Amino acid sequence: MNAYLTLGSVALFLALVAAVAVALWYRRRNDRRTHSLHQLLELADCLEGDLKTCRAGLQQAHAVMSLNPDLPAASEQEARHAIEAGLRSLLQQRIWIRDQAPRASQDQLDRAVSNMIETRSRLGPLLKALDQAQHALDDAMREHIIQRGPEA
Repeated sequence: MNAYLTLGSVALFLALVAAVAVALWYRRRNDRRTHSLHQLLELADCLEGDLKTCRAGLQQAHAVMSLNPDLPAASEQEARHAIEAGLRSLLQQRIWIRDQAPRASQDQLDRAVSNMIETRSRLGPLLKALDQAQHALDDAMREHIIQRGPEA
């Protein structure tokens, strides 16, 4: 009788260990999905901010350049279209997040996060260059004003 009781206790213990292991696996999986979804949403917000910063900087630069016909004109229309295309692409990504992400595999979520990180990393140097160009343009405009004098 004691052998059956001990065997039953061991089997019950093993069943409990297996149940705990499965519960921990599901919890870890769920936590990872939740983290990926939050990361996707946060990255989308950051990317939108980057694109809007870029758009504002380009608008400001084009406004300054339009005041001085001596400065080389850049293609304002092309720049505007590029930014708008980026914002449209981001909107499509947000729609995917809303509609597909809850049912997406972890691999799909990981790829979406990776793509968003890659996009932001490619946009980063462009934003930095735009900021530097804006400073150079501001300096050039100040120099131009000083050369022409206050009466111009």
